[in-house]
Amino acid sequence: MTGTATTRAVATGTVKCVIWDIDNTLLSGVYLESGPQPPPAAPGMAAVLRELAARGIVHAIASRNPPAAAEHTARVTGCEFAATECGWGRKSDAVARIAAELNIAAGALAFVDDDPYERAEVTFALPPVLVLSPEDMADAVAWPEFSPSVVTPEARRRGAMYAQRRRRLAAERSFGGSREEFLRSCRTVVTVATAAATDAPRLHELSERTSQFNSAGEGMTEEAFRSLISSTAHGVLTVRLRDTFGDDGLVGGCVTGYGAGTWAVRLLMMSCRAMGRGVIEALLAWLARSAARQDAHVLQIPCALNDRNVPLRLALAAAGFRAAGDPGPSPGPAGAAGRAVFSLDLGGPLPVLPDWVNGPGQS
Repeated sequence: MTGTATTRAVATGTVKCVIWDIDNTLLSGVYLESGPQPPPAAPGMAAVLRELAARGIVHAIASRNPPAAAEHTARVTGCEFAATECGWGRKSDAVARIAAELNIAAGALAFVDDDPYERAEVTFALPPVLVLSPEDMADAVAWPEFSPSVVTPEARRRGAMYAQRRRRLAAERSFGGSREEFLRSCRTVVTVATAAATDAPRLHELSERTSQFNSAGEGMTEEAFRSLISSTAHGVLTVRLRDTFGDDGLVGGCVTGYGAGTWAVRLLMMSCRAMGRGVIEALLAWLARSAARQDAHVLQIPCALNDRNVPLRLALAAAGFRAAGDPGPSPGPAGAAGRAVFSLDLGGPLPVLPDWVNGPGQS
């Protein structure tokens, strides 16, 4: 290894995205100094890219090169990059912009560059990022940070899904109507269904990977999901999403229970890919209407209070849920400040369910 032990020690969890330099990293040479024939892919790097992509890890580029260099790199490596930042600013700024664009936390990023100065600059500016040299990557594919516990079909298609996301965002920016009108124009379909045992691996993966939309603040094992799916005391639901740009597959799920006039959602989780696409609002509306059909008076969602799931709590507040403190310990990881119970009174008007939502008993 080449001086990466310190940066590796501060990494937590599985890497979701690797951000690569181009010159002498993904390419064998310097793009702007190569003359009419740009450099080929660096030996072994294309294989590393493919292997990590097969595990559901996406790739991005941060390079002091023109955009043409990123296009050439994509061709010679055969890799589809989820985001590219080409320019002459600080690499840490490029990494931060990629994190924001992909909605991935810095602690779930790795940055690979041949230049020790660039590695040091990113390490100083963004301590949670796992910073590596190209030589490290041959060994890194075997590290726990690059070895998710489960790899689902959705994970293998993650790179393509980010490409679909770019096309969708571009279309939305040029669309003249409201968000709801855009969702309808691109034939958005959200399907809520009872989970099957075969959904357990993907539900486990979602519980481990989601943080911004995870009410429990922690993951749940595949075995636990299988047990809940077979239980008569709980309901486990899946949420799938598709539109004209592509099929995102299973993007969310929840675990519900009923008792004493109250529907309680033990776990609610949603992929960040569904953010801004009406899915969390649709699921909350479906839950409220389903609870009311079962003669429940209130829908409750206990929620860990941590610095990552603020978007979920904002969505709950926007949907009419009101929070009350819970004196019990937080179910979330270390660093969570506690938990609150978000409650929706079902005695008043129920939220409207869009007609592009399919689910059992929604009429």
